[in-house]
Amino acid sequence: QVQLVESGGGLVQAGGSLRLSCAASARTFSNYAMGWFRQAPGKEREFVATISWSSARTYYADSVKGRFTISRDNAKSSVYLQMYSLTPEDTAVYYCAAKRSDWSGGYSYIAEEYDYWGQGAQVTVSS
Repeated sequence: QVQLVESGGGLVQAGGSLRLSCAASARTFSNYAMGWFRQAPGKEREFVATISWSSARTYYADSVKGRFTISRDNAKSSVYLQMYSLTPEDTAVYYCAAKRSDWSGGYSYIAEEYDYWGQGAQVTVSS
C-alpha cells in the first residue's frame, strides 16, 4: 500500500507560479512511475504530466508543455510539479498518482494504469 499526500496548492493570480509536492509512503518509491492529473469543476479528470522512476523520461499534456515541469527526488520519496505562467484554465484539483513499473523508463498518461492516488490539492488561478 502506498499513501500519497499532495501539498502546495493555493490561490494565485494569472501569470503566477506554484509548486506542488507529493510525498509518498512507499518503501520502494523508486519502483514507481509517477503522474500528475487534474480535474476542474464539471470536467473529467485529465492527464497533466508523468515521470519515470529513473527521471530519464517525462511526458506532458500539450496544454501544459513548456509551462509545467515534473521532477522527483527518490531519496525523499517525493514528486513535484512546478507550474509557471498559470491561467484560469489551470484551476483544478491536482492529484498525484503512482504506478508500479518494472522498467526504469516506464511512465503512463493513462489514469486507469495508476495504482495509487493522493487526495488532491486545490489550485485556483484568478484572472
